[in-house]
Amino acid sequence: MSERLVEEELVRLGESDVMLPRLGLGAWAWGDRILWGYGREYGPTEVRGAFEASLAAGIAFIDTAEMYGGGNSERLLGTFMQEASRVAFRNERRPIVATKFMPLPWRWRKNSLIQALRRSLGRLRLKQVDLYQIHWPFPPRAIETWVEALADTVDAGLARAVGVSNFSVDQMRRAHDVLSRRGIPLASNQVEYSLLQRAPERSGLLAACRGLGVTLIAYSPIAKGLLSGKYTPRNPPPGIRGWRYNAGRLKALQPLIEVLREVGQARGKTPAQVALNWTMCKGALPIPGAKNAQQAEENAGALGWRLSDEEVARLDEVSRGVRL
Repeated sequence: MSERLVEEELVRLGESDVMLPRLGLGAWAWGDRILWGYGREYGPTEVRGAFEASLAAGIAFIDTAEMYGGGNSERLLGTFMQEASRVAFRNERRPIVATKFMPLPWRWRKNSLIQALRRSLGRLRLKQVDLYQIHWPFPPRAIETWVEALADTVDAGLARAVGVSNFSVDQMRRAHDVLSRRGIPLASNQVEYSLLQRAPERSGLLAACRGLGVTLIAYSPIAKGLLSGKYTPRNPPPGIRGWRYNAGRLKALQPLIEVLREVGQARGKTPAQVALNWTMCKGALPIPGAKNAQQAEENAGALGWRLSDEEVARLDEVSRGVRL
């Protein structure tokens, strides 16, 4: 992928001054042993390969969280970025980093958020993150309390932009109102969104994001690998994912996979690349995970082209019939 193409793919994060590629990299699996099998199926060498391959392809936006791998995701990313500072990547682009605060029940003080960000910055070996997000809208504290604390991180110079994650339309509007009074834009709302999880469309969240100038960041845009085409009733996902998606559910998925494969074959693309491009066509910014260089390179193949309106409509129709 040429540097010129990468520049053309840059988009603004909400109404902030942060510019991003149309595709990011999710670091949920980095260091996570329970769901993703870190330390058994892959390790730091493979994850480093995913980081390097993503940057080489111009995918410089990396999303992590303090909860991912108990902080290991942030630590790995911090180590990789320190190493990368000594390496001249083809596009010479600095990683754009997003991380998240989890409002756990025992975190009841407003300054818990800024303290958590300082710890994340330590693990990331950074002085400032590009995007800081509230991970979930958990009680007991009101959303407004935590959003005020988000604004404080911008005023303190610890975050360039702020966003939320897993917020409903109403919760997002409340967050937007609080930040507006502080003169700070709500840059993003990160939610699960894919051909298998279209709740953001049905709930009006996607439309609300457009109306407010908020970027919808789509996590699990390949549905934890289900849309890659590699899983079948005879070949289920490993670990916990395999327990959840039994043979019956995977069988119900196959008609959609066949259409993804058919659309992709006409363009020389894989089912996963088609699924990612569909998400971008909907106006979202997907952040697929990658545990190794091969997966990162495949993700990058979703950039530089666009599905036709007819192809998007066909995928819309087929995906409506899938119930997992």
